[in-house]
Amino acid sequence: MDVNERIKTVLAEHPIVLFMKGTPQFPMCGFSSRAVQALKEAGATFHAVNVLADPEVRAALPHFANWPTFPQLFIQGELIGGCDIVEDLKASGELGRMASDVAGVAH
Repeated sequence: MDVNERIKTVLAEHPIVLFMKGTPQFPMCGFSSRAVQALKEAGATFHAVNVLADPEVRAALPHFANWPTFPQLFIQGELIGGCDIVEDLKASGELGRMASDVAGVAH
């Protein structure tokens, strides 16, 4: 399976995916840490992919998503954006709504 197929498989298997440097427990950059914090505060259940542990995904994802930096948040297979966008969505309450919609929770 090529790297783009692996990325598509992860996106198909998990409604919310954060491609990040490090893990939610041990983020390896400030932007990834801030994105994780925003997702947690919004009550989102998400799957994290450590791009530092998978150089192939780290190299391919910017081209796949047409987004040059990490972290990258995907919801329902669609790129939402990076750290600043995630934080803006959380501040507006939109991130919590999106996470609830994905989880099937009434709000």
